Amino acid sequence: QQAMSLARVFCHLHGYLQPISNAQIPLVSVLTRTQNNVKHWQHTAPQPTSCRLQLQEECLELSYGGLVMHFDYVWLRDHCRSASCYNSKTNQRNLDTANVELNIHPTNYRVDDENLFLTWPDGHVTRYNLSWLAQNSYEGQKQSAMQPRIVWNSDIYTSAKVPFANWDKFMTCDEELKNFLSNFLLYGIAFVEGVPSTVEATETVTRRVSLIRETMYGKMWNFTSDFSRGDTAYTKLALDRHTDTTYFQEPCGIQVFHCLRHEGTGGRTLLVDGFYSAGQVLKKTPEHFELLARVPIKHEYIEKVSKHQNHMIGIGPVLNVYPWNNEIYMIRYNNYDRAVINTVPHDIVKRWYVAHRELTTELRKPENELWVKLKPGKVLFIDNWRVMHGRESFTGLRQLCGCYLTRDDVLNTARSLGLQA
Repeated sequence: QQAMSLARVFCHLHGYLQPISNAQIPLVSVLTRTQNNVKHWQHTAPQPTSCRLQLQEECLELSYGGLVMHFDYVWLRDHCRSASCYNSKTNQRNLDTANVELNIHPTNYRVDDENLFLTWPDGHVTRYNLSWLAQNSYEGQKQSAMQPRIVWNSDIYTSAKVPFANWDKFMTCDEELKNFLSNFLLYGIAFVEGVPSTVEATETVTRRVSLIRETMYGKMWNFTSDFSRGDTAYTKLALDRHTDTTYFQEPCGIQVFHCLRHEGTGGRTLLVDGFYSAGQVLKKTPEHFELLARVPIKHEYIEKVSKHQNHMIGIGPVLNVYPWNNEIYMIRYNNYDRAVINTVPHDIVKRWYVAHRELTTELRKPENELWVKLKPGKVLFIDNWRVMHGRESFTGLRQLCGCYLTRDDVLNTARSLGLQA
């Protein structure tokens, strides 16, 4: 394997790339061996410590913008964005990854102010934007969040004075929709006011955001406390904080509530940011957080009421996290629907109960509870993967309507409007 020439070295200064000419820095490429006898190419030129490029035997090491990154050569070849390898019109890969040699190595490379160029054994040249590499590196992803969030307790949310969207403007102005979704993504809840107190208007306002997810409850549900379904929600009883449809393999992403009328007392809605409470567990007892994120638990819904015959089972940990950055993206918490615990070895069960108790204690702290009174005209959107809801017991006739939304389509709407989601 021949020594590779470096056309130009570069440095990162205050967010900008500054080229350094070849004449300024003498360059020698040598093949060295590490203490583990692993071959790698190492340039002996005194490159700036904040920006360095090194082709090792197994990967390319890039130091850029204060971040040290490693790229496997197969990954680099697979992520070529040339016209023959990638269709920029459809944003789809043309390259057949199965045809890439798994032991592939570049035969040459060069860099300029903004790009890295690799030449492959067949002569194909790939250009990589350095900022793109940094953004899409494992190390970069590990330090960034998939979705910006503001976790909250009652004081934090109240102090933020998050504005409500207005029905008329919401239905006609994309900027109002964007602001609404921005707040929803940040806090996990958002409101639209001034909505006509009908099921039809509620459906209209939800379709402005996303497709409605049809379940065994139908598309739009409209109910009172008549116990028409085999669920505690169809009563006047108080409901503790919980997330819905934990008994689905993929719980519903967004829930919508609209109180059409209430002729009685009580019935306030309870909202709790599950991510805030989970974060407190992670801060205080990391091993409990890890256990709740690792142990799968069954949730089950069995309904045998008149014509409704359903048996649903969902399996997953209480906390769901992205493995590369430990960012929590879903909480599955419902003590009503949690099934028999038979997925946990006996020597772990007690530890799981202790961890679950700590999370429950955090969730039930009064300072973490946000109580709101739903009234006709005020529609509430809840991130069911994050924010738990409950309610006070109530008296009198209380009519509620709502639906579930498909999470993917809500996030799709947000991204289409330029939001990170």
